[in-house]
Amino acid sequence: MLNHRNTLSHDPGFTPEQVLENRGRVAIFIDGSNLFYAALQLGIEIDYTKLLCRLTAGSRLFRAFFYTGVDRTNEKQQGFLLWMRRNGYRVIAKDLVQLPDGSKKANLDVEIAVDMMALVGCYDTAILVSGDGDLAYAVDAASYRGVRVEVVSLRSMTSDSLINVSDRYIDLDTVKDDIKKTNRSHSHGYTYRPLTGLNVMEEEEVTSDQS
Repeated sequence: MLNHRNTLSHDPGFTPEQVLENRGRVAIFIDGSNLFYAALQLGIEIDYTKLLCRLTAGSRLFRAFFYTGVDRTNEKQQGFLLWMRRNGYRVIAKDLVQLPDGSKKANLDVEIAVDMMALVGCYDTAILVSGDGDLAYAVDAASYRGVRVEVVSLRSMTSDSLINVSDRYIDLDTVKDDIKKTNRSHSHGYTYRPLTGLNVMEEEEVTSDQS
């Protein structure tokens, strides 16, 4: 039987990048809050149309999931999520919970992990946009079921345990120019800001200032 691995490694017609890009159908799982804070560290705003194109990178897209906590009374956030739903994303929203210190938070690790496992067989490569080490177990479990997993996040915000169980890691810093908003890329009037750690009035004021 022909050794496929040896054939690829000795054939000068294939570069390592080309081998890695043979990803089949891809499913994208985006931790919205984690991505926002990574973008904040990088000093950029995410253009979600560019992001979807960059993550898919010519592969066949099965589905792109965007997970976020929401405040149903925040019209700007609801407008953004409506735009996302109409532009290629399946939005999974969870109501924010008021914490004793006055902040609001919604943890969607369970939703991400369940969806990643439930859909195994529908996709070949999972692209996880998060640096949360709590997702390492789900990534490892998906890998054992034949899924190839790529992790995309800012290195300073990414758990080593998550990188260690992934098949490929991409630092957001290396692709920031491909996914950031420019003056010409404001295709909608909404800016995504998770409400974690902010009260509603503060979030609306910040968003209004940036619009």
